[in-house]
Amino acid sequence: MTLREELNFLVTNRIPRRALTLFMGWFSKIEQPLVRAASIAIWRLFCDVELADAGRTRFRSLHDAFTRELREGARPIDTDPGVLCSPCDGIVGAIGTVEQGALYQAKGFPYRLQDLLLDPKLVAQHEGGQYVTLRLTAGMYHRFHAPQDCQVHKVTYVSGDTWNVNPIALKRVEQLYCRNERVVIETTLTASGAVVTLVPVAAVLVASLRLHFLNVLLHLRYRGANVIPCDVTQKKGQEMGWFEHGSTIIVFLPAGCTPCEGVSTGARVRMGQGLVRLP
Repeated sequence: MTLREELNFLVTNRIPRRALTLFMGWFSKIEQPLVRAASIAIWRLFCDVELADAGRTRFRSLHDAFTRELREGARPIDTDPGVLCSPCDGIVGAIGTVEQGALYQAKGFPYRLQDLLLDPKLVAQHEGGQYVTLRLTAGMYHRFHAPQDCQVHKVTYVSGDTWNVNPIALKRVEQLYCRNERVVIETTLTASGAVVTLVPVAAVLVASLRLHFLNVLLHLRYRGANVIPCDVTQKKGQEMGWFEHGSTIIVFLPAGCTPCEGVSTGARVRMGQGLVRLP
């Protein structure tokens, strides 16, 4: 590991992660004009912020900018019924098959699906299926959408840590996704009944998730039910919720899916773009 990578890991992980994340959650919502302007300017200075396709360019706070909506038509949705589209903007961190209950967060760093999902029945349903890991950087569009027409059946909130989820940390911290705060969103596709599971994973400075169909904000101070039954219909491309700051979504898919053109490790994808072709 280079000196730069070592410094990056130390700065973003060898800190009081939970305290700093809670502070950032409070600070980002300050609407005082000078604080707002300075914090947004610093964010844009250090991050590759994509505002050209935002629905508006004036924001009440840093949080308001993080969770911005898109302008109409900024993300065309792949309407092919045989294609499952990307639920978010992101960088493909890993793509592969769940084999003997294991998958990879980075090359040489496996983790057990049971440790991530905590539900043996759901783990069994995804054995032999495909998965795609999508990492959102700090400047990306942070809302996520239904990848296909589906029915949401259950949401499981898992309390945890807030390690950074960048490639440097993924190469150093074993079972990182299984350690971090996360939400397991269980769905079945309307057309086929196939099981597709989305796992948004929190990271340092972000441990807050809003789902439109739940009247609750899932975050580090959340003390409600960990398992929340649902019966919600979502249309392909419909907004499901948002992250606060950058993070990761792991998409678990049926067996036999094949990546769409241009989808490979390291590739940048956009919400609505074809992710995999369904079997």
